[in-house]
Amino acid sequence: MSKLEGDASPTPHILVVDALDECEGEDDIGGILDLFRLLKKTRLRLFLTSRPEVSIRSPLSEMPTSEHLDFVLHRIEKSTVDNDIRFFLRHELERLARGRSFDKDWPGEQDIDSLVRNASGLFIWAETACRFIRQGKALAPEKLSLILDQSHSTVKAPEKHLDEIYATVLRQSLTDYEDDDAEKLRSTLKELLGSIVVLFNSLSAQSLSGLLKIPQSKVNGALNDLHAILDIPEEPANALRLHHPSFRDFLLDSRRSGDTGFWVDEEQAHQTLATNCMDLMCKFLKQDQLEIGQPGALATDTEPSQVDRCPPPEVQYACLYWIQHLEKGGSQLKNDGQISRSLPKRLLRWVKAQGRTQHFEKGGSQLRDDDQVHRFLKKHLLHWLEALGWMQKVSEGFHAIASLESMISAQRCPNYRSLFMT
Repeated sequence: MSKLEGDASPTPHILVVDALDECEGEDDIGGILDLFRLLKKTRLRLFLTSRPEVSIRSPLSEMPTSEHLDFVLHRIEKSTVDNDIRFFLRHELERLARGRSFDKDWPGEQDIDSLVRNASGLFIWAETACRFIRQGKALAPEKLSLILDQSHSTVKAPEKHLDEIYATVLRQSLTDYEDDDAEKLRSTLKELLGSIVVLFNSLSAQSLSGLLKIPQSKVNGALNDLHAILDIPEEPANALRLHHPSFRDFLLDSRRSGDTGFWVDEEQAHQTLATNCMDLMCKFLKQDQLEIGQPGALATDTEPSQVDRCPPPEVQYACLYWIQHLEKGGSQLKNDGQISRSLPKRLLRWVKAQGRTQHFEKGGSQLRDDDQVHRFLKKHLLHWLEALGWMQKVSEGFHAIASLESMISAQRCPNYRSLFMT
């Protein structure tokens, strides 16, 4: 963008950065803002949107008021926000009506006004409603009526209206099934959605199928009616994503989603994923995974065609995040294995030192001697580190092991603790 400094155009360039708060690292947010401040000689205008997180409010508060203007959404005149939402709803639904040859007066100003009231100033509500209605295709008018029939109240909090439309989308996905089949589908959807909202990195439907041990055809069928709340790409290898993080908040809050039958217990979801990650690694990891036949070979010195045979995405995910899921699981795993006393002492001493200098969250899963993690480490510790090596993520593995140590109780896990003694 520094090339814009010599631009003599009288019209300024406008750059829109949406959802700045969704950057993975807080330091990155400050860095981005600092870089933009350096572009003082360009005809560039920057439009930022974000939740009011501290990592964003703090650097903005340090800027001179001559360099920026702040607009807090809930302080903008309600009529202004409602008019924007009305314009969006009218545009989207009239376009749908033309494409489907509906009556030219559909949906009508009365219905538009009702939708605007239900949106309660939340654009995400309006956007989700439009996706849900569009998904009905020829039955779009019935979908619209379903939304309008959910509530005629104008005094509910905005969050309540958002909850209602999420609940409507979820319940509607079950309506074509008999009681037993509907319950089976609900259970599958709950497992899929619960995993999607707690994953540390997005996965495709294909990879999610492999991680959860659910046939891909069943995954595709279960998610087929949820395009209003999920970004489901046509290419099965591309990642599934939430349209908006508020859906995650909805699913994980029992007060908001408990009555729908889709409430997700966050700890249980993490525990399930931790177990599935270990099961998947046990299935795929082995010595000399790429069949190089040369101990000590480096990824950088190996033919790209061989490195490309790295584990599939779901196995890579399991290797990177199984300990993080274990931490967040907050519960004990089964006693069904033993740990080897022949693990590399130098590695474990290095991990011990890392544990002294790193901060790790306490109070996660409380491990025990002879549990599932013991069995996994006994058989696959070096295979796991080898896989991380081909992925060029070995340092992440060492830090993960140090994090694992923080979950070990000396009283309950004497064998575990002995592994980390210097």
